[in-house]
Amino acid sequence: MDISRAITSEFYLEDILKLIVMVTANVTGVEICSLWLIDEGENPKMIRLKATQSIDPDYVEDRALPLTEGVVGYVATHNRPLIVKDVLKEPRFKEKAMAKRLGLVSMVSVPLQLKDKKVVGVLNCFTAEPHDFSETEVNLITTVANQAAVAILNTELMVKTKVIQEELEIRKLVERAKEILIKRRNLNADEAFRWIQKRSMDSRKSMKQIAEAILLSEELN
Repeated sequence: MDISRAITSEFYLEDILKLIVMVTANVTGVEICSLWLIDEGENPKMIRLKATQSIDPDYVEDRALPLTEGVVGYVATHNRPLIVKDVLKEPRFKEKAMAKRLGLVSMVSVPLQLKDKKVVGVLNCFTAEPHDFSETEVNLITTVANQAAVAILNTELMVKTKVIQEELEIRKLVERAKEILIKRRNLNADEAFRWIQKRSMDSRKSMKQIAEAILLSEELN
């Protein structure tokens, strides 16, 4: 319920991801819960740690792996959960020294999957004792992972919508400023736009700020 409310809220993605790992760790009783997201901007693609409820400095440091490596890479590329009884004996697990220091033993890793089957990340849960994750536990964590995928998609769409709205507002301001310049300086539309653009570059202010200044000066005249 907490996660569902967050998905429909105005939370930023970082806050939502932190909430997801905290809720998952509390509900399942695991030692560490972590969430990794695929970085589409990298070539080759990487999968990067984005959130954890752990406060241990060894675990929270910035970490990334190629999609061809590690348990997270395997789960992301094969799009299926992986249960590991002992991470120190799992060849795919790349962070054995850290796991040993933190006392991590068993883990389950599940993909963050959208409705179109696209995988956007991986959710990991670790225990401090040997543990056989039941089908019910895996299904619960998978449900949370899929909710996380929806949260990520919704946040991206929300950000895109806000960016588009801001862009439209800027265009409206610039158009109104251009009209004033056309009347004041006897310029055509292209010349008025270039005038605003040059003032923006020369003053190192945004075109929005220049347009707002022109509109303000018109109001004061």
